[in-house]
Amino acid sequence: MSASAESQRKRALIVVSTIFFMWGFLTCLNDILIPHLKAVFSLSYTQSALIQFTFFGAYFIMSLPAGSLVSKLGYKNSISAGLLVAAIGAAFFIPAAKMESYPVFLFALFVLASGITVLQVAANAYVTLLGSEETASSRLNLAQALNALGTTVAPKIGGLFILSAVVMSADQIAALTMDEQIAYKTQQAQAVQGPYTVLAIILLLLAIGMYLFKLPNLQESKSSGQKSEASFADAFKHSNLVLGVIALFLYVGAEVSIGSFLINFMAESHIMGVSESVAAGLVPFYWGGALAGRFIGSFLMRKLNAAKLLGVAAVVATVLVAGAVTMSGPIAAYTLLAVGLFNSIMFPTIFSLGVRGLGAATEKASSLLIMAIVGGAVVPLLQGVIADQAGLQHAFILPMVCYVFIAFYGFKESRRA
Repeated sequence: MSASAESQRKRALIVVSTIFFMWGFLTCLNDILIPHLKAVFSLSYTQSALIQFTFFGAYFIMSLPAGSLVSKLGYKNSISAGLLVAAIGAAFFIPAAKMESYPVFLFALFVLASGITVLQVAANAYVTLLGSEETASSRLNLAQALNALGTTVAPKIGGLFILSAVVMSADQIAALTMDEQIAYKTQQAQAVQGPYTVLAIILLLLAIGMYLFKLPNLQESKSSGQKSEASFADAFKHSNLVLGVIALFLYVGAEVSIGSFLINFMAESHIMGVSESVAAGLVPFYWGGALAGRFIGSFLMRKLNAAKLLGVAAVVATVLVAGAVTMSGPIAAYTLLAVGLFNSIMFPTIFSLGVRGLGAATEKASSLLIMAIVGGAVVPLLQGVIADQAGLQHAFILPMVCYVFIAFYGFKESRRA
């Protein structure tokens, strides 16, 4: 490879790694949006969980169309297109805030998530192609680490700008004069408009940059020249895949559920009794634990059985969530925050165990596992229903059950030859 081509690919890696950070940031910003819109629109927990349902539902619905788009446009141009769609979705937050309409907010989220779906499909593969096969894993791990960094800083920044204003209860709003109510709603709307306007501009600039920069528009090549003839039915013959799809569905659901309701949980009077803005400042410890655990887990897996390590991590996560359900005071919040550290290794480990030994069916298995991410839409919604009926603290029993199954899957796979 010439020095010029090498320099071009390094520049491409820097740009694309920035995009990994951005979609991690945007995804985790939902954890701030949920308590804000819940208070502004006086939503139930079930209604507020529609934010994650819409976001991850788009991920599920748009994954196949995104794959078709990538095959037509190529990786680089698809990343640019995904950024443009995400920018349009962020821009839709402006009319949503002006209209003070929760359904319009959900529509804006769907468009934003559709753009991120295209990024997910295209950017991961693009990074692996920016150099030799031997160093592909290293490049992708670097990019994914920046994604985790985005999820870590988003709650702090989002809490500073979105949750900084005091949110009134429905009774307090009713006690205001009509002019005061209008002024209050305008203030709350602006709390969302500003950050998402900035994000829309940043995403648009990134989209233009990806399109105009002379970055390599790489094409994936297959040395064998053969296409897999395996079907989805062939893939489902393998128990490690079937259980892996369930485990990944439950893992993403549990991780997103905990992140979605952390702020409301810590704000409860018998837990920490802090304001939502203060609680938002603690959420980065949850996602930061996942960031740190990714490096720790990578080291441990060189010496220990990955499946067994998955089982142990899931058992610890189960115990921690059980502690959050049964205890009160700050200790309950701290145990829930600590779950993030043990979440770190779960996604890549479940994924690798799910496709292990599938041969020609590996491609189909990968598609099924990616679609299992829809757990991030379903499980938080179910937890919201439980929270409305039995209280938020008891609703965390649902992610606890998710971790029990993941532990079962890890230990079961650890016994396979």
